[in-house]
Amino acid sequence: MRLSYFILIPFLAAAACSTPGKNLGANGWTDDFGQAGFDAAIGAESDPTSIAFFQKSVGDRVYFNVDEFTLNKDSKAALDIQAQWLKENPTYLAVIEGHADEQGTREYNLALGFRRARSVQEYLVAKGVSLLRLKTLSFGKERPAEICSSERCYSKNRRVVSILNAGTR
Repeated sequence: MRLSYFILIPFLAAAACSTPGKNLGANGWTDDFGQAGFDAAIGAESDPTSIAFFQKSVGDRVYFNVDEFTLNKDSKAALDIQAQWLKENPTYLAVIEGHADEQGTREYNLALGFRRARSVQEYLVAKGVSLLRLKTLSFGKERPAEICSSERCYSKNRRVVSILNAGTR
């Protein structure tokens, strides 16, 4: 009888850890309505006022050089388009996430990610986006877009991502 408890315990533990109605889909967590619920939240790529359109057509990220937080010409051009879209769609708030590559200490990269996020925030505000609609935070090297120890990955991790939320101020 005791042996059957040892066999049954791992199965019960696994069942207890699952979250009913929550499944990891290709684009992130889905709700009880499945992927359709997630897709409805971001809208259609063809809708110029949707989060999906912003991500795919406007662009939600800019990249930085090693140990840099100043915006280059390409980043400014991308942020000009973001700023225009944000001004035309005032119901959205944005979280400006700063990221860094894996080189350097955790503390250094958190500070660098924050400086990067602030430089993007300041640029968007200078282009007419209300500061009240923007929040900055840094993940440093904790959330890499690519994982490998080469410049190919490092360059994709030195970034700022603008995450949109529909909401009130």
